Amino acid sequence: MDLNYLIAILASGVVAGTPILYASLGEVITERAGILNLGVEGMMLVGAVSAFYVGTFSQNKWLGLLVAIVAGGLMALIHAVITIVFRANQVASGLALTIFGTGLSAYLGRTLVGIPPTSTFKAVPLPGLSQIPIIGKILFNQDLMVYLSVILVVVLWFVFYKTKAGLLLRAAGENPSAVDALGHNIFLVRYAAVIGGGMFAGAGGAYLSLAYSPSWVENMSAGRGWIAVALVIFAVWDPARALLGAWLFGVIASLGLHLQALGVMIPSYFLQMLPYIFTFIVLVITTRETKTRRSGTPAALGIPYSREER
Repeated sequence: MDLNYLIAILASGVVAGTPILYASLGEVITERAGILNLGVEGMMLVGAVSAFYVGTFSQNKWLGLLVAIVAGGLMALIHAVITIVFRANQVASGLALTIFGTGLSAYLGRTLVGIPPTSTFKAVPLPGLSQIPIIGKILFNQDLMVYLSVILVVVLWFVFYKTKAGLLLRAAGENPSAVDALGHNIFLVRYAAVIGGGMFAGAGGAYLSLAYSPSWVENMSAGRGWIAVALVIFAVWDPARALLGAWLFGVIASLGLHLQALGVMIPSYFLQMLPYIFTFIVLVITTRETKTRRSGTPAALGIPYSREER
């Protein structure tokens, strides 16, 4: 395998990991506030079909992305009402939302299968930076949503650890009663986190249908929402580590595709399993490590909050 081929694998790995990154960042925000959302897969699918429909018929990819973000936020709002207001089981609500999103996207997209896209995100080389040997071709010859995802990682890291809003968000997932006692509206904080997380998931879905594989195919997220949820554990609820995990997943997925192109005598189904096997192994290792040190899991994650029980 020569250097150019390795560069191609890494560059395509960044692309493959980008929808995972968006969804993972959204889940990090949501879980930091103490709410577990297993509906990411459904939100990504609804975002994907919304983005493709609007982007194709309006011939405006940015409008498609905006609609996908709104669609993801509305899906998350359902989860927020169920889990925050009615204090329902968060796992059950998330699973129901994934099932609902899968069915809804299939219904909405039934007439979109086979329609060619009219407006998609294409690679935009950054002047000067894209000419840097090796790194330039991998990181600076991508589309605008890839660049935006990296910027969002930096912004979220800064907000989480350097601002009062980030401290409030983290406190909502660690000790919501203390946040409430200090006069902050814990319910509003959690609402904002859940809806914001859903908007990120919607953007991840939009990337699938407008950039990664410009088209609409039923269930095109192919489990990426579940991978995003799993990678939050690997990332220890940190945006920077979420970036690393998403890109690692992307590289493994890209490696399988390139090995197929090279004619490697390995069953294609096994190669397609590689990213998921990798994720499973990473989770096992991460879980073993958490037995000897604090995992970083928000203390109130998955626990409904009630003022009467404070």
